[in-house]
Amino acid sequence: MFSGVFDMAARHDIKRGLSWGSAALAGALLLLPLATPAQAADTITIASWGGNYQDALSKAIWGPVGQKLGITVKEDNTNGLADVRAQVLANAVQWDITELTIDGCAQGAAEGLFEPIDFTVVDKSGFDPAVVNASYMGQNYYSNVVAWSTEKYGKDGPQSWADFWNVEKFPGRRSLRNDPAEVLEAALLADGVAPDKLYPLDLDRAFKSLEKIKPYISVWWSSGAQSAQLLTDGEVDMIGAWSGRVTAAQAQGAKVDFTFNQGLLIADCLVIPKGAKNKDLAMKALAAALSADIQANLPTYIDYGPANAKAFDTGKIAPDVAARLNTGPENAKKQVVFHGDWWGEHGAEARERWSAFMNE
Repeated sequence: MFSGVFDMAARHDIKRGLSWGSAALAGALLLLPLATPAQAADTITIASWGGNYQDALSKAIWGPVGQKLGITVKEDNTNGLADVRAQVLANAVQWDITELTIDGCAQGAAEGLFEPIDFTVVDKSGFDPAVVNASYMGQNYYSNVVAWSTEKYGKDGPQSWADFWNVEKFPGRRSLRNDPAEVLEAALLADGVAPDKLYPLDLDRAFKSLEKIKPYISVWWSSGAQSAQLLTDGEVDMIGAWSGRVTAAQAQGAKVDFTFNQGLLIADCLVIPKGAKNKDLAMKALAAALSADIQANLPTYIDYGPANAKAFDTGKIAPDVAARLNTGPENAKKQVVFHGDWWGEHGAEARERWSAFMNE
């Protein structure tokens, strides 16, 4: 089983051009179904983030999809929305389904880059409305959480973003991500905004809140690997970090803990690029990939929470596994779902203000 280290950090690292070091996935993978070998007409190509993350999803999602539908699923790698845009605009679409970040999905949907989802084929009933759009749906979640050094605070570390901001009750070295996405949400939660009133984000209030904590931030981390290293080396006493990186640090012996309370559930999503050659078959594959039964395979291979809440009703996810997953029923209700549609519409403005804030 994967430890969960291959979280969103890997995707951000890929976009910075870093190698996953996985020769097995350098080219497209071919997943052969157990059924009779499929003909060329029964083949689709999906694109994901590569490396061990994609290897895990191959086993959890795409292999079972191929077997269920009796088709061949080929795999390729993507660097994100720009790749999809280039293919669509050139009328040379190579992928039938691709995975993107939720904000990338929102932006691509606004640009008209995706085929509409046929909801008579794809069941959306187990999904949070924030990750369901006319042309994309969430696949899995990672979480941004409050984590702390147990050497510094024991088990009684900060239990909310308000605690993270409380430098008198919890003195110590702090770290946040050097990016407004997720950090603006944390700043508003710290300032007392109710989780169900978080969106649309109040940028003025968020940056006012950030001004209060900025002098106490020792490190603004820029990659998931860096955040894990800060924890492992004990360079900071508390951090806002991706939960998969925290559990990986724990597995390596780091004396850290975290809480899902006020965590931010951030989805990756699946889309069918406009002009996909096998749109109808891709729609069936999308429906299978997002079905509760196949979504329930995820925890066997990676500590990612299924986006389909009905996966926890299948009996395939043991109670002790559900208890550690970010979308386990008890953990999910403590968190807030990240709204990619807001970032798709307002991300440019937020990032411009962030740049000015960081350069003050």
